[in-house]
Amino acid sequence: MRAHWALHELGLDYEPRLVASRSGETATEEFGRLNPKRKIPVLADGDFTLTESAAIVTYLGETYGRGTGLVPDSGTRERARYDEACFFVMMELDAHTLYVVRRHQDMAALYGEAPNAVREAFAGFDRQVSTVEAALGDGRQHLLGDTFTGADILLATCLQWATFYGRALGDPLSAYLGRVMSRPAYRRAAAINYSILPDGSPRK
Repeated sequence: MRAHWALHELGLDYEPRLVASRSGETATEEFGRLNPKRKIPVLADGDFTLTESAAIVTYLGETYGRGTGLVPDSGTRERARYDEACFFVMMELDAHTLYVVRRHQDMAALYGEAPNAVREAFAGFDRQVSTVEAALGDGRQHLLGDTFTGADILLATCLQWATFYGRALGDPLSAYLGRVMSRPAYRRAAAINYSILPDGSPRK
């Protein structure tokens, strides 16, 4: 979803190749040549291949979105804040919390049930996301201020993921999520990305 969203924010023409998680397609020889890690997403831009959703969003913004504000200019304090926000979202709201829930709740048959880990992961998410809620409480429209950036793509997809798990969001977070999900680029990306999910559940 993150890669699709960034592409639509920038108005770029691209050819989507939809690969569902755990479908077996990532195990093929063809996919392995694109990404030996056998994970999605993968961006192929000519002879350049890039993986990891945050890296893809940032690359697209830097390469094709100069002047759009999607990724602040390198070497600026604004860019440092952007990087800080992206690393925070990917580590504290994604890998250390929500993905722990995914592994030990949704995919417990593969990774084992771990109810204590799931409970602590949800608690950790709530603690960390409260800092985002406090920041948004100053009236800013987006995570880093009034300009929509790639950090918002990362944050919003995590918030949507959390609501799928039944986590309640406070008013500032709910209002924020509603704003960013009303963007035309989000709606276009969602129509493509979620078309391969039979249960309609959000994915990154």
